[in-house]
Amino acid sequence: MKRNLKPGEEAPVSGLYELIGPRGGHTGKQRTVARGEVLPPTPKAGMEYRIAERAHNKSGHNAKR
Repeated sequence: MKRNLKPGEEAPVSGLYELIGPRGGHTGKQRTVARGEVLPPTPKAGMEYRIAERAHNKSGHNAKR
């Protein structure tokens, strides 16, 4: 998934979300967000988030029985 997400949207998966600048450039800053949490406000208007690395804890997966 490489779709950009806006602040205030729910995170579809847990992991590190990279801040993307207003013109689409990398900022080098990341935020850790759990699945279902709302993405926090960005430092500047027009910035968005993109998943950089998914969490490795299998959060949200059904347990095998």
